Formats: sequence, structure tokens, C-alpha cells
Amino acid sequence: MSQPAESQLIELAEWARPWLSGVLPARRVEQIPAGSPHPQSQNSSLHPPNGSPSLISSLSFGSMNSDDTAPITKRPDIHLVVTLGQERTVSRALRGVHLFMITVNATLGTGLYWRGGQILELGGPLAVVLSFLFIGVLTWGVMQCITEMLCIWPIPGALSTYVSQFVDEELGIAVGVTYWFVYSMSFSTLVATSAAEFTFWDYFNDSPVIQGCIIYFGIPLVLVFINAVRIEIYGWLEVATGSIKILFLGVIIVTLIAINLGAGPNTRPLRTKYWDSPTEFDTRAANNWGTALLMSISIATFAYTGVEVVAASALEAKWPQPAGEMSTIRSNDAHIGKSFKFSARFIPILAMIGYTISGLVATFDIERTSCALPRLSWLSLDVEAGCTGPSNSAAFVAIAKMSNIPHLADVFNAFLVFTCLSCAATNLYVASRTLFGLTSRLDVGEGQRWYLHVFAWFGKTDRRQVPLRAMIFSAVAFWWVPFLQLIRANKKTQSSEKTTESSLKGTRASVDMFVEVLSQMAYSAVLIVWACECLAFIRFYHCIYQHRHYLKREKVPHVQRWSEEDHDEYPYRSHRQPLTAYLSLLGCIFVSLVANGAALWNGFHLLPFLASYLTVIVFVGLWVLLKIMRGAKWSLVDLSQPDKVAKIFKHLNEIRLGVTQS
Repeated sequence: MSQPAESQLIELAEWARPWLSGVLPARRVEQIPAGSPHPQSQNSSLHPPNGSPSLISSLSFGSMNSDDTAPITKRPDIHLVVTLGQERTVSRALRGVHLFMITVNATLGTGLYWRGGQILELGGPLAVVLSFLFIGVLTWGVMQCITEMLCIWPIPGALSTYVSQFVDEELGIAVGVTYWFVYSMSFSTLVATSAAEFTFWDYFNDSPVIQGCIIYFGIPLVLVFINAVRIEIYGWLEVATGSIKILFLGVIIVTLIAINLGAGPNTRPLRTKYWDSPTEFDTRAANNWGTALLMSISIATFAYTGVEVVAASALEAKWPQPAGEMSTIRSNDAHIGKSFKFSARFIPILAMIGYTISGLVATFDIERTSCALPRLSWLSLDVEAGCTGPSNSAAFVAIAKMSNIPHLADVFNAFLVFTCLSCAATNLYVASRTLFGLTSRLDVGEGQRWYLHVFAWFGKTDRRQVPLRAMIFSAVAFWWVPFLQLIRANKKTQSSEKTTESSLKGTRASVDMFVEVLSQMAYSAVLIVWACECLAFIRFYHCIYQHRHYLKREKVPHVQRWSEEDHDEYPYRSHRQPLTAYLSLLGCIFVSLVANGAALWNGFHLLPFLASYLTVIVFVGLWVLLKIMRGAKWSLVDLSQPDKVAKIFKHLNEIRLGVTQS
């Protein structure tokens, strides 16, 4: 029987052999007698692949029995060849700049440009600044928790796995499904949003055929092809588009400042005239400014969705190569977090600064009551302000149009279309990696249920090591959503079918409402994921603190947070823990249950209720259903026993080793 083409050579200590037995396919090669050269030394011909993580060096526990009473006599180590299925691995080729730009593209979408104007109309200039600052601080705290765990275990489906291992297995599955839904749905809703931006130009607005063929079908197809290329090429495409988006944002900020100072024909300096009443709010939506601020905080959450995607792309991060051939694998592991640590730590801060500055500048250039600002769709038209119809333009485009600078509004709208579609491409990437992480480790042996075989089919990659199946399914799952907007055909077309004007308006309103509910469900669902990650970190933190003496005695690597002997062995220590994690968890719960519900305090409206709470209801229902179907216990993961904790760490390191390649 021929050996597999793809294999990794692993040196196993005595303690590791029982753990790996039956878990990874392996064969015994030889027993190493005392005095033999170490397999990783220069004199040995047995080497693991360059840059590959070693399970042995990363799990070099001491040889003590479970009751810590007598040492176990150490036996000679053996060599095993561990075969990794090529079809269930991805290519580790993303550098730090790739990960940074992927996160930029996922975060910097339409949330700022569309939602910023909506917040200004709802809560006034001060609400724009405070809401972006509040959510910015919240996401910084959430990412502190995620980054600390991610630097230890950059694995597929990281966000789902952390919750499964430290909180509850079924809850982790529900988190993974929810996270996939967020980005798969966002891919489709961003395509629908781009259609609204295209209608700024009359040529697209008057042709439903063009909308259907080009915007709803052609553009998503192009985005699918982009995501199908090798990850090395895709990473540089993200760098290019991310750089352009950052440049666009800088140009917009500078232009808005110039407009405020009087740039443009027949315009006068605006300065701070629109800040005379910074707490003015939309009385149709809220009965006081505090309520309007809470609603603004809820809306601002949409703009920060994406700050955590570095956790989804970390499985393809390039493993840093040791400087010298004699460098240890542990040294390699100590530097694994450098590829994505910057993105995970600083993207929330950079996003908060960029959003706050651009939002602040916009508040100086347009009045809160302007009919050009987007409004809450579930409210009636603001007749008092003279508005005759809903606005389909972002605040920045409206400002450019009112400046009378020739073609500036067209340029800004083109910026927004590019931003929207590049964000959609990145969301498809995140959705595909999330689905791959959920399905790549499924057991598909004999006797398993048929649907597990179906799900496992999505956990395979193609010859370029791209999870093509997961990507295509993520793209088509909600591809039908943008096409619903074709029902909103122009009045002439509908009149030819003898449709009354009242029923036409009702149909359009129903379609708009349905699409917006799906869109807002996707963005509100990310708060659930953030909250679960904070909870997972809290339990992880208290776990390694409770067992810190055991972990130190047994020399369990990468989890000795309080070690003074080898301070650098712990990859990253986040700030002010566990206080940061507790405050972030409370913040996520507050926004999910209180801020999202503030829209109902001035009267019940179906759309905000469904958008805010339907996701929570479905998430809890999915978790309960998984518990029932799997016959699982209604209890959290037991982290009180050190031996059980050691097995959890072993399992996480197996995932890191077994599913990725350099």
C-alpha cells in the first residue's frame, strides 16, 4: 500500500501517544534509542515541513500521572508520520498586510456612509460622535478578548471553536452558524445596497433589466470568481482594494472640510451653524434625546461589523519562518500571532477614529432635517420638513450634490459603489471560511447520519486549496434577496398589468421591509457572536488562573499567562483583564436587548422588532434544538478538573496542527 503524497512527520513523547491514538492517521516508523540524534537536529534526516507547527513542542507536558503522586518512567520517544488530508487543508500564505486589508475591507463598507446620515437625522450631530465612540470602545474590548485566544490558536472556525471548548459545544455550533449567516446574508444585502447606489444615475434607475442582469446577477458572479482564485492572489487583491478605500475615505474627509470652508461655486462657509442644536432629534422616532441616542448606538453597530474577521482569516496566515535552521518550533509558535496581532488589536481603534472624524465633519456640512438624509424606513415621510419621498443617497453624496461642485456627487457615489462591492467580496470570503471551519472536521465515518456527510462535503478544498464548495454555497444561499427588489418595478410596468396604485405601494413597502429586516438581522446577529466570545474568554481566563500551578508544573505551553520564568511564552496578554471582558460582555448584552429595543419605546413597530429580536429568538431556538437533537446535557463545559482542561488544550492544538499546512 503506497504512502500518501502529503504527510507530516511528528515526534511523539510518551504522554502524547495515547491522545493521538485513533485521532490522527499514523504509522510507527521506528523507536529512537537513547543517544540517537534528535530528529530535528541538523544531523538527522527526519524533519517536519518547514514552518509547520509541531504538536510535540507545543504540548510538551511533564510526565506526571493524573493524581500527581508519582512520576511516570519516561520511555524512549517514537516517530509517527501523521497524514493530513490535502482536500481538508488551506494554504497558509496570507501576510500581515493581507490580513489587515481583509479586515479593513470587511469593516469599511456602507455602515459609515449610509448609517452615519441616518444617525444624524435621528439623533442630531452629537449622537453621531457619541454612538461611533461607544461602539468603537466596545469593539476594542471584544477584540482584546478574541486576540488573546487567537494568538494561541489561529484555527479554522476559531470563533465557533472557542465557544464550544470553553462554554458549551452546542452553543459554539450555534455561534458558527450565526456567524456564517451574518456574512452570507451581508454579501447579498450589500449587492442590494449597491443597486440603490446605482439608481443615483438615471440610466440604471430607468432600466429594471439592467438591474437584474448586471447588478443582481453579473456583479455577484464576478465576486464569486474573485473569491475562487488562489489565496496568494486574493490577498493582494484585498490589499489593492483596501488601499483604494482608505484613500477614498481620506479624499472624502478633506473634501468635506473644504466644502465647510466655502469651496464650490456660489457657496459660503458653513462652519458650525448646524451645531447650534447638537441634541435635536427626530420626534417621530423617539420621545426624548436619550432614546434617540440609544437607537443611534444600535445603528452604529452596523458600521463596526467586520472588525473580528481576522479570526476567520487567521487559518490562512503565513507561519513565520525561524531565522536559523536550529531555531526551535516553540520559537516559531511564539511568533505566530505577529501576522495578525496588529490587525486584531488596532483595527477597532483605527475604525473608531476614522468613523468619528468623518461623521463629525459631515455634521458640519448638512442640516439634520435635510430631506437628502436617509431616514428610518418604518417611519412615515417627514411632511413637516417638506420631504416628498425616501432618500436613496448617502449623506456624503448629498453634501457633494448641495455643494454645486460639478460631478462631485457622481465621484462620491462611485466611491460608495466601489466600497460596497469590495466589502461584499470580503464578506463572501469570510462566509466561506466560516463554513469551511464548521465542516472541515466533521466525522464522516460509517454509521453517521446522512446530513453530516452533506455538511462534510463543504469542508473540502479544491486543488488550489480554496474552499470552493463552501464559497459557492455561501454566495447562492441568499442570492435571491436582491432580486426581490425587481418587484419594485416602475409604475408604468405595473400599471400595464392593471395593478392599482395602492396595491403597488403596499407591495413595494412589503418588499422593502422584508429586505431591510434580513439586512438588519445579519448585523444585529454579530452582537450575539461578540457576546459569546467575551463569555468564552472569561471562562478561559478563570480556567487558566485556577489551574495555573498545575499548568506550570506540567509545562503546558502557551497558556501560562502568569509565568515569570518565560514571560514571552504566552503570545499576547490583553489589557485590564478580566474587567475588559466583563464590561464588553455587558456592553454587547446592553446593545442587543436595550439599545436595539429603544425603537419600540415610542410605539410598537413590526420592522424594528423583527430586526432586533428575531435573530435572538432564532439563535436561542437553534441552540435548544441542537441540545435536543444531540441529547446533550444542559450544562456548561466542565473546566474544574485539570486533566479535562489539559485535554481541551490538546484538542485545540490538534486542530491547529491537523487542518492547516504551510
